[in-house]
Amino acid sequence: MRNKLAYGIVAICGLVLAGCYGGSSSSTDSSSSSSGKASDNGTFNLVVSQEMPTADLSVATDTISFSALNNVYEGIYRLDKDNKPQPAGASEKVKVSDDGKTYTVKLREDAKWSNGDPVTAKDYVYGWQRTVKPETASEYAYLFESVENAADITAGKKSPDELGIKAVGDYELEITLAKATPYFDYLLAFPSFFPQNQKVVEANGKDYATKSDKAVYNGPFTLEGFDGPGTDTEWEYKKNDDYWDKDDVKLSSIKVNVVKESSTALNLFKDGEADDIILSGELAQQNANESTYKSFKEARTSYLEYNQRDADSPFKNENLRKAISYAINRKSLVNQVLGDGSVVSTGLVPSGMSKNPETDEDFAKEAGNLAPYDKKKAKEYWEKAKKELNIDSLSFELMASDTDSSKKVIEYMQSALEETLPGVTVKPTPVPFSVRLDRSNAGDFDVLLGGWGADYADPSSFTDLFVTGNSYNRGRWSNKEYDAAVEDSANKDASDENARWKDLQEANKIISDESGVAPLYQLSEAHLINEKVKGIVHHPAGASWDYKWTYVEK
Repeated sequence: MRNKLAYGIVAICGLVLAGCYGGSSSSTDSSSSSSGKASDNGTFNLVVSQEMPTADLSVATDTISFSALNNVYEGIYRLDKDNKPQPAGASEKVKVSDDGKTYTVKLREDAKWSNGDPVTAKDYVYGWQRTVKPETASEYAYLFESVENAADITAGKKSPDELGIKAVGDYELEITLAKATPYFDYLLAFPSFFPQNQKVVEANGKDYATKSDKAVYNGPFTLEGFDGPGTDTEWEYKKNDDYWDKDDVKLSSIKVNVVKESSTALNLFKDGEADDIILSGELAQQNANESTYKSFKEARTSYLEYNQRDADSPFKNENLRKAISYAINRKSLVNQVLGDGSVVSTGLVPSGMSKNPETDEDFAKEAGNLAPYDKKKAKEYWEKAKKELNIDSLSFELMASDTDSSKKVIEYMQSALEETLPGVTVKPTPVPFSVRLDRSNAGDFDVLLGGWGADYADPSSFTDLFVTGNSYNRGRWSNKEYDAAVEDSANKDASDENARWKDLQEANKIISDESGVAPLYQLSEAHLINEKVKGIVHHPAGASWDYKWTYVEK
C-alpha cells in the first residue's frame, strides 16, 4: 500500500513508469486473450486477487483496501494522472509557512458526503484525531508523527484534541507540524489522512464501515454491496452523484470480483466477463505479447521477515538470516516463477522512486547490490549458524498470502533453501490475506513473505518500518545504529537534503548487512486490460489505482 519532491529532497522518477493507461487502439485477429469485451453501459468489471481486509480509513493497511478507499473517498489532495498532488477537497493549493511547519488549507464549499452532509473542516479534524488516538489502534498512526503532538497522543500522553490540526472556520484548516516534512503534500493525498463524518461513525459504533451501508463517502464513487471485511468476494463502486466533480466521472459502476487463481481470471477475461485481470507465472509469460498485456512497476519490495520476538528464536542469529538470504536466486525467482515483469531487489528500498539530490543517481543503484545470491556463502553461514545455535537441523513455516503468485514463490523458496542448506526443512503455509495480516501482526509466524509498497515516494517510507517499536516491524528486528540513522534523517538532518540522504543510505546498508529482512523482488503487476477501457490511473507509490478518469470506449 506511499511521495514528495517540492522541497527537492527526492525525485519521483517513478512518474515515467506510471500515470494514465489509455489502452491501445490496435487489436489482434486471433488472440483469445484479447477478446475481453467491455460492457456498453459504463460498467467496468475489475478482478482483484484478495478480499478487502477493511473499509475503515483509520485502520486500513493494505493495497486492496487503500485502492478501494481512494476511489470512494477524497482528501485535501488527490494524486493526478502524473502522480502529482492536486487540490481535491481543497479549493486551492495549500499555503505553507517559510519554516515548513504550518499549512493553511482552504476547503471547497461544494464538497458533500453521500448522505448530503457538507464536508467541512471538522470532518478532517475528527478523522485525523480518530486515527491517532490509542483506542483506534491504527497501525498507520505513525504516519502522523510529523504532525504536532501526534506521537504523544498515540502513546496516551496527550489528548486527541491537542493534535496539530484545527478548524479555523467551516472551510478552513490550520495544520501544525512538529517538524518540516518534505513529503507532507503527498500524505495529504493518502487515505489515512482523508476526512471522516463523525455523526455517521458514532451512529454505527463498532459496526462502522463493516458493511458498505455503515459509512458515507465523499469520493468519485460510493461503496456498494460490501458485506464484510476479509470475507466478501464481490463489491461495487457506483458513481457518486453528490461528488463535487461528478461531471469528470464517466463510469456508472465498477464491479469488483475477488479471483485468486490466474487461470480462472484469464477465463473470465476471455469470456468478456472481466475487463482487468492480474496474471502471474506461466500465464503472464504466455500472454506477454498480447496487445491487452500491461505490466505496472510498483514502488514495492517483497521480502522475508523473520520472527525475532522471542529471546530463544533461532532467527535472532545473524548468520542464519544471512545463510537464507544468500541461498535465494532472485533472478530465477523473478524470471522463472513470477514472469510478470517484477525485477530483482538489491536492497530494501526499490528502484525508480527517489534520486540523490546532488548527483541525481537512483537510491537503489547508488546503494549497490546488498542482497546477492551466493550458494557458497550461504553454506558457510549455515555452518556458522548451526555451531552458534548448537543445532544440526532447522524446520520452520514460511507463511504467505494464498494468491497464485505467493504460493509459487514460497514453493520456490522451499526448494531453494532445502537444496542449498542441508538440514533445513521449510513448510509452505499459504493463508487468506486477512489471516496473514492478523497472524503477522500478532507475531504468529516463523518466517513471513511480506512486502511494502511506498506510501509516498521517499526512502523513509521503507526505512521507517524497521525502527525499533514500529508496528510494521513484525519480526522485531532491532539495531541502535539503524534507529539513530533514521532518527537523524527525520529530525537533525530533515532540512539538509544531502545529510538526510546519507542517513537513509546508512540505514539501508545496516539492515542489509545484518539481513534484518531478506529483500526478494520489486513487484510488477502483469495485467490484461480490455482495449476499450481507457483512463485507468496507476500510482507506483500511494494508493495504487484511481478510476476517477476511467471510461469505456463505445
